[in-house]
Parts: sequence; structure tokens; C-alpha cells
Amino acid sequence: MAMANLIREKCRPCNAEEPVISEEEMKELLPQVPDWRVEERDGIKRLVREFKFNSYSEAMTFTNRTAQLAEEMGHHPAMLTEWGKVTVSWWTHKIKGLHRNDFVMAARTDVVYDRVSSLAEIS
Repeated sequence: MAMANLIREKCRPCNAEEPVISEEEMKELLPQVPDWRVEERDGIKRLVREFKFNSYSEAMTFTNRTAQLAEEMGHHPAMLTEWGKVTVSWWTHKIKGLHRNDFVMAARTDVVYDRVSSLAEIS
């Protein structure tokens, strides 16, 4: 139910003066995107998830649909597409850390994955 709330949200414009989310906010939001983990790279916290696929074609379909979502929302992840998997990392570049927008996009990325996986099962 909580994830459904994040999915309904849209990314809001963010400026460089906004703070990263607090530890308290992170503890509230992380359970809403349970398959994601927080990683710190170069001093920047990011939401990261690896998605599994049965083929390179499925991985590319997911990558392209996630890219389309990112364009629509004006918020862009780092993605590594390989045979059978795609690793997606969300963080807010302007604030060099995590913002609520990243959790919104993680939840929406999960929906893209569910849809691509469902199509693969039908084929």
C-alpha cells in the first residue's frame, strides 16, 4: 500500500540548496521500496537495485522503458545493462545524495520491471 503512494507521486523540481533526506525519512521510505538498497559511492548515497531478465532483449526493453520514464519525469538514473540483468542507481545529482524523488522513481522503476516481466511471461 505504501509503495502505491510513492507511485502516484511525481518528481518535483529540486534545487542545489535542498537538503538530502534525513536518516528518519530514509527509514520511513526504504520499506516502501524493499528490493532497493542504499549504497554509498564517492561519498554519495544512492538507491541501487539489480533487475534479472531471461535475455538481453528483455533487459534492453526494460532499460528503454526506464529511460522513457526518466525523460517523462525529468529525473535520470545511472543504468548498466548486461545480458540478463540491469543495475539501476537513483540519486539526485544537484544535492549529491538522496531526495524523495529518488524513492518515487525507484517505486516507478519497479512497476516498469513488473510490466516487462509480465510481457516476457506471455511470449
